[in-house]
Amino acid sequence: MPASASSPIAVLSENTGLHGGLDGVGPDADLLAALAAVPDPRKARGCRHRLVTVLAIGVCAVLAGARSYVAIAEWAHELPVSARLRLGIGRRAPNESTVRRILQKIDLDALDAAVSGWLIARRPDPPPGQMRVVAVDGKTARGARTEDGTQVHLLAAFDPASGVVLGQTQVSGEGGKSSEIPAFAPLLDRIDLTDVLLTADALCRHRHKASYEDVVVMPMCWPGLLLAATFRSLRSA
Repeated sequence: MPASASSPIAVLSENTGLHGGLDGVGPDADLLAALAAVPDPRKARGCRHRLVTVLAIGVCAVLAGARSYVAIAEWAHELPVSARLRLGIGRRAPNESTVRRILQKIDLDALDAAVSGWLIARRPDPPPGQMRVVAVDGKTARGARTEDGTQVHLLAAFDPASGVVLGQTQVSGEGGKSSEIPAFAPLLDRIDLTDVLLTADALCRHRHKASYEDVVVMPMCWPGLLLAATFRSLRSA
């Protein structure tokens, strides 16, 4: 089954030689180097598996289709020796409980910044004379719930040309719509918006939650449906 447009698999295949490995990719651009920037929430004593190894297993397993902690652990256990060595797996791959505990404890914003930054560095440049487009929207994750039972709602910034998620953050509340407003500006503060055409829905027009420079609201067939803005700078109110 081909990867969806929002999946980074196709992007990596086209721009990094994913199918042929990481040949020619410098150490600063390596995914393992990017994941190493995520802080380890565990105490140093008694750690059998490196954090970067567990994170790399999680990322690669999800790209391969894993949708649960059990599936991630099974994927790691079935890897050939060459892949195990590349990911830093020792004699035994981490089991399901180890993967689950570590992934539940990590700083999600730090992980998002590491993975998104790695993908952003691999985006192709836009054609000459064309602006880069960034779309911001929120979605409720199907099948994912927080500790209090509410569904997980994510606000994400997406590059439709390359299929790369530039950044995302979890917002609170059932459905998360009202929480998208205060999360909008902090999310975009993490992204370079120089000469970018940004699209977002009408919720993000609330000026008391976010202030902008050089914003133009473009009329549409449905008033207020689309906010299009060219940002030279963004400031949280």
